[in-house]
Amino acid sequence: MATYVLVHGAWSGGWGYKAIARALRAAGHDVYVPTLTGLGERDHLASPSIDLALHVRDVVNMIDYEDLSDIILCGHSYGGMVITGVAAAVGERIRTLFYLDAFLPKDGQALWDIADDAARRHYIDAQRDCPGMIAPFSGPPGASPRRLNRHPLLTLTQPVRLTGEERKVRNRTYVYATRDAPTVFTKFHEEVREDPAWRVHTVPTGHVVMMDDPEGLTRLLLEEAAR
Repeated sequence: MATYVLVHGAWSGGWGYKAIARALRAAGHDVYVPTLTGLGERDHLASPSIDLALHVRDVVNMIDYEDLSDIILCGHSYGGMVITGVAAAVGERIRTLFYLDAFLPKDGQALWDIADDAARRHYIDAQRDCPGMIAPFSGPPGASPRRLNRHPLLTLTQPVRLTGEERKVRNRTYVYATRDAPTVFTKFHEEVREDPAWRVHTVPTGHVVMMDDPEGLTRLLLEEAAR
């Protein structure tokens, strides 16, 4: 039995992993799907004061209070920033960092630093009517507008700080979605695809892999349980 923690991306919530979590549990594994503060069903806590450190703390606290270890920690998109911060805090509890078409920051980098120009323009323009809270891009298939929330700008401008704790994580996997390539995530795929320390997959889907191909993503996550 493996333990999975699945972290969603910006504007979304834990609801996006519903089919994946059901399939992993049916296979006999423990699955935890936190929703980050101010998003999804926690939108009543939304505030422009929310930063990346708070979202990292959301996941670290869940790991602590649930007393989890040997975790396969998956982060989608913005969730790559979050799981990197989590690894820097509790790396000894993590078996695998699983970046799902996700941002892959280095020490001292914010998402703002590694996003592309089009994304940065959106982050500015889409919060002018609600300062500090960014309206979403067009939603993923299956997501009604009411299920996507404004995302706090500070989470995208606060840098990740590595501590050395992240080096205790044994495995690293990157999944790159190719349907709309090149994308902002292409550079991260290119960075790791020849690195023997990484397991790298390409999938012929759009960015929201868990909705485009839930069965395929489940298979890739199940492979991690055997490592």
